[in-house]
Amino acid sequence: MHKHNQVKNKITGILSTDGDGVKLTRFIGTTQLPQVDPFLLLDHFGSDQPNDYIGGFPSHPHRGFETVTYMLDGKMRHQDSVGNNGVIEGGGIQWMTAGSGIIHSEMPEQTDGMLSGFQLWVNLPSHAKMVAPQYQEHSATDIPVEHHDNGTCIKVIAGKTARGTHGVIKNSYIHPTYWDVKLPKNQQLTEQLNPSHNAFIYVYEGHVLVADNDSLNQGELAVLSPGNTLLIKANIDSKFLLVAGHPLNEPVQRAGPFVMNTQQQLQQAFSDYQAGNLINNNQ
Repeated sequence: MHKHNQVKNKITGILSTDGDGVKLTRFIGTTQLPQVDPFLLLDHFGSDQPNDYIGGFPSHPHRGFETVTYMLDGKMRHQDSVGNNGVIEGGGIQWMTAGSGIIHSEMPEQTDGMLSGFQLWVNLPSHAKMVAPQYQEHSATDIPVEHHDNGTCIKVIAGKTARGTHGVIKNSYIHPTYWDVKLPKNQQLTEQLNPSHNAFIYVYEGHVLVADNDSLNQGELAVLSPGNTLLIKANIDSKFLLVAGHPLNEPVQRAGPFVMNTQQQLQQAFSDYQAGNLINNNQ
């Protein structure tokens, strides 16, 4: 029996800045939507005005979770305290497990033109908060794209589609789904999500209907109810992110760049950072 995923909650996000003045819209990680367990933050940044992005995200620490940078347009250079250095280009993904601690920067590798993309924070379970940092980084050509006869394209970054296309990201903590979907006008996508996972859709271009009931405009995020059948129709040519993952159902204590389970662990993270031990402290 089909049980459709429905829109449980819908938000439009909050205009904000982060890093060195980068303009963005924050959808998860606000007072109106603090989290969609295990997802802690979702930012959408995008501008062709250099002053909106040129300051980038200078060196800053992380501990206790994962950061996911997905670029639509432009180039972003990342560097960190353990010697990693590279450029994330349009269509590319970087899934960084900060774990026990890392200090990194993400800076525009351009002085003009369009720079746009998304930043997602993914929580780590308590037993993995202090794992060694690691990266999964893939260019656009590495990521499989599933093409349907009706013109639908699903860029499968993580998870598996009903047709069996597997994403490139490996993650046994939350078994995530992360798709970038292009749905043509008047076409329909029918898919399946794990009913035990929490899921959301963010429409970054166009206008869609979820389960024939709920309308989502460009710039709106919808948290979905559990179900075994996801039905989405496009009223106009549309693009959206579909993200889902297994909830951790654990206490969350967060402040700035650190996400832990207890206040004591949070205070320890700040102490380690101030003492220069963020990366080497694995207790």
